[in-house]
Amino acid sequence: NSRLPNDIAVKDAKIVPEDFHAQFSAKSKIYIYRIYNAPFPSPLLRNYTYFFPLALNISAILKALPFFIGTHDFAAFMASGSDVKSTVRKIERLEIHKRQNMDLLEFKIQANGFLYNMVRIIVGTLVEVGLGKIEPEEIKSIIKSKRRENAGRTLPPQGLCLREVIY
Repeated sequence: NSRLPNDIAVKDAKIVPEDFHAQFSAKSKIYIYRIYNAPFPSPLLRNYTYFFPLALNISAILKALPFFIGTHDFAAFMASGSDVKSTVRKIERLEIHKRQNMDLLEFKIQANGFLYNMVRIIVGTLVEVGLGKIEPEEIKSIIKSKRRENAGRTLPPQGLCLREVIY
């Protein structure tokens, strides 16, 4: 750890097979996207959260979450500039948590793989659900359309954090 930057720490190390690949050997990954949903920005959280001052309907967002779960073609939730062979992914878990005594929303998403900007676009779409611009049930048709312009906007990277890689 003494040779690593201060914001990185090694917690454990294991011997792996010769053919191990950090990216391609992963069974699933968990990302967290944090939104600071308050009237005024927090200088302490600005580098680690997306500040969004408008009120969100959390009940509507909760209704939309199950439509993402399962194996789907997530082409509508991929930014341009990617040359992946398949846009089919399996989302195993998608949750939203509101931190107690804070205006902090945490979206937790676990999948067998992610497309380019997929998490940021999914959460951007859920924000639009929370604003009433997209109905929760519309998620099904957005997924089926495979068209990027039907999904919500790509949120900024500040709120995104890779939480865990499962091998």
